[in-house]
Amino acid sequence: METAPKSLRLTPEETLALLRAEAVALLARPGRTVLGIAGGPGSGKSTISQRLAAEFGAVAAYVPMDGFHMKHAKLEALGTAGDKGMPHTFEGAAFADFLERLRSASGPVSAPGYSRKVEDTVDDAVTISATTRLLIVEGNYLLLATAPWWRVRPLLDRAVYLEVPIDVVRARLMKRHGEEGLFTEERNRAHIERVDLVNHDTVQRSRPRADIAIDLVTDH
Repeated sequence: METAPKSLRLTPEETLALLRAEAVALLARPGRTVLGIAGGPGSGKSTISQRLAAEFGAVAAYVPMDGFHMKHAKLEALGTAGDKGMPHTFEGAAFADFLERLRSASGPVSAPGYSRKVEDTVDDAVTISATTRLLIVEGNYLLLATAPWWRVRPLLDRAVYLEVPIDVVRARLMKRHGEEGLFTEERNRAHIERVDLVNHDTVQRSRPRADIAIDLVTDH
């Protein structure tokens, strides 16, 4: 039976300090460990995860789930390009397989990334070295209990969930979708309402599966 996560209300800097302490505790364990940072679109998890990884240098690696989006050409072939970002538009099983392999790898491992400049995945965008002892894994769906995502949660030694107010989510996503100028404002607004906010609700339901749930105090 799952226990309720420890719930906190923190600023981004306080959150980073807490995650720093979690990382130190995981690094004290033998072998390679995994810190999972989950949250909905626009929750700030990527920024915080990258900052945390940078602080620990060579012993830590930032591992984003976004590299496991389905290739855009595949989504087009399936007729699901308009759903891009929803759980079924990711290679969820491949992501779980990758994490399993990464946890026990003794040599360098390459991972795909995601580029917002082309709105598609990039092969071998990240390399996790053999000396990495802490994997900082970040993504929307790390805590989902549905197939194939249920395989991910047991691979996380600690799981932290981040959430921000919905008006902040909307503002951040409008800015994000508009940054590269690939789409119209009308398209971006429609995508946020039809896809991103639905994803937000899906991810929010996975909050109870975290060890720690943090409501971020921020107005932008």
